[in-house]
Amino acid sequence: MRVDLLAGALYNPAVMPSPVPTILVFDSGLGGLTVFSEVLKARPDARFVYAADDAGFPYGRLSEAVLVERVGAVMERLIGLHDPKIVVVACNTASTVVLPHLRKRFSIPFVGTVPAIKPAARTTQTGYISVLATPGTVARDYTRDLVETYAAGCKVNLVGSRRLAGFAEAELAGNPVSDEELLDELMPCFVEEEGGRTDVVALSCTHYPLLLPRFQTLAPWPVTWIDPAPAIARRVIQLIGETVPGHEADDDEAVAVFTDGAGIGVPLRAALHVRGLSQVVVESWPMLQTAP
Repeated sequence: MRVDLLAGALYNPAVMPSPVPTILVFDSGLGGLTVFSEVLKARPDARFVYAADDAGFPYGRLSEAVLVERVGAVMERLIGLHDPKIVVVACNTASTVVLPHLRKRFSIPFVGTVPAIKPAARTTQTGYISVLATPGTVARDYTRDLVETYAAGCKVNLVGSRRLAGFAEAELAGNPVSDEELLDELMPCFVEEEGGRTDVVALSCTHYPLLLPRFQTLAPWPVTWIDPAPAIARRVIQLIGETVPGHEADDDEAVAVFTDGAGIGVPLRAALHVRGLSQVVVESWPMLQTAP
């Protein structure tokens, strides 16, 4: 069932021809908006679909088998509806688990999101790096392989937060959590020893940059925060090219699609509109399975 939440608007992707590419940005929730914003800056002429599988949020609660099945099914329908030229999987959990399956299944290019350990290792002056991610991302061999490959000479502190993604969702929905709750999740990132202290924090969940202004205020000392979104946008441009001259995007060339939509209220619609997503659509795709 499709519900258009923009009063008075008719949503039909089939009648929205465009001389420029359609870029699909996909996440389990709102975190991918941080990536969407950077890709929009890089290709302001493009038609965008931001897809949030909020019926499945958070992905960290799903087994890998269920996650592969879920993302594959939702992606197949999104690609069928919107015919994107490229898909950005703006979710660390989905990227580390599902991306290989998507690339085998579909012929279009996919750009994933992985923990920014390589740039963190290049940036640190003290050798103390914290990687702030979800518990699932922290636990995966993929993340540990990145540490061994790119940061073997550093002291890498892997911090898995169970609550920050939800806090970021609440922030955009107009229900921010207290500083105390946020600080409880943030403080494990800050390590101080005789040999040095943390000077770089890699934000390895796309939700977390939504909270960056508060992180900067609450941090016990200044650090460099690494957001992977600009690098993802550069990769998109490498794959599909620069802006098409003479074309300007219209308001109807960006749409936000949700698979549940239960959390969509006035504050969230306003936040989406400010980010360039003037249409909000609910495609009802409930979870038929849950993790064992």
